[in-house]
Amino acid sequence: MESLDRYRDHVLGIYRVVVGLLFACHGAATLFNVLGGPHGGHVPEVGQWPSWWAAAIQLVGGVLVMVGIGTRVAALICSGSMAYAYFVMHQPEALFPIQNGGEAAAMFCWAFLLIAALGPGAWAMGSLFARTERVGRTEEARATAV
Repeated sequence: MESLDRYRDHVLGIYRVVVGLLFACHGAATLFNVLGGPHGGHVPEVGQWPSWWAAAIQLVGGVLVMVGIGTRVAALICSGSMAYAYFVMHQPEALFPIQNGGEAAAMFCWAFLLIAALGPGAWAMGSLFARTERVGRTEEARATAV
């Protein structure tokens, strides 16, 4: 099993990309009536609570997580939005997700919480920005030391 640990960041990176893409697709479907249209059957009015805001979080948060920019914060917001969706929209109907149609909300909630806790993994754009910033500071420190 130790040999599989070397793939951890790559698997986590793939997981992040897939979860972010699927979440962004939900938001795009709801906001723009694409990809099969919104789950509830109608496109919400701009600013309509909570459906328009949930779809906006899905689209923007999903894209941010997918590309790996501000991953932990975006994932935490996405997780919280799905916890809200589950407890406010689904759980009052029945106790278990299989009974109340909340499987997707529960799965996305826990998936994003995992990403928030473990970080973005490999291939995150945020890592490129951080690396570029570190290189710039290192070069700046060398220049001032001379």
